Amino acid sequence: MLHLAQVHQKNYSKAGLRLLATQKAENVWTVAHEEEFVVSTRANDYSENALVLVELSSTQQILSIRDAKDWVLELVETYLVNGITPAYLHQETERAEQWRQSLTLQSQELDRRTLELEARREQIQALEEDLKRQKKQFEVQSSELELKNQDLDRRALELEAREDDLERRRSL
Repeated sequence: MLHLAQVHQKNYSKAGLRLLATQKAENVWTVAHEEEFVVSTRANDYSENALVLVELSSTQQILSIRDAKDWVLELVETYLVNGITPAYLHQETERAEQWRQSLTLQSQELDRRTLELEARREQIQALEEDLKRQKKQFEVQSSELELKNQDLDRRALELEAREDDLERRRSL
């Protein structure tokens, strides 16, 4: 595991490395809250208080150690030259949160409108069904009325024929 460490001379024979931060993922580090030291003669190659990147095994054995200057300069170039400061990151985080909340509200509004449209669609379908039923009733009533009109017309013709017959008989 990769660590950022600071060189400390404990005595003239061995130097120690004070672990300052630990890499958890590619761009994710955690700051060490407790003082943890690793003693190694390999740290003697570096001056007092120098920052180094040290890779440790699970048993705290040093696998590799190198000067952190290039790594620190890369961080400065990547994040600080472009104005990426903690305040900027905080603002961007707040902006992203506001955007997320806005999207959530828009999504909720869209869901509400979708439900309203679905309810209206169901109402329209119910009205269409009711209109179809009423149309069928009207057609049935219209057919019945047509039959009654035909029957009345037939009876009116019969009545006229009887009246004519009665009139003819009276005149005889």
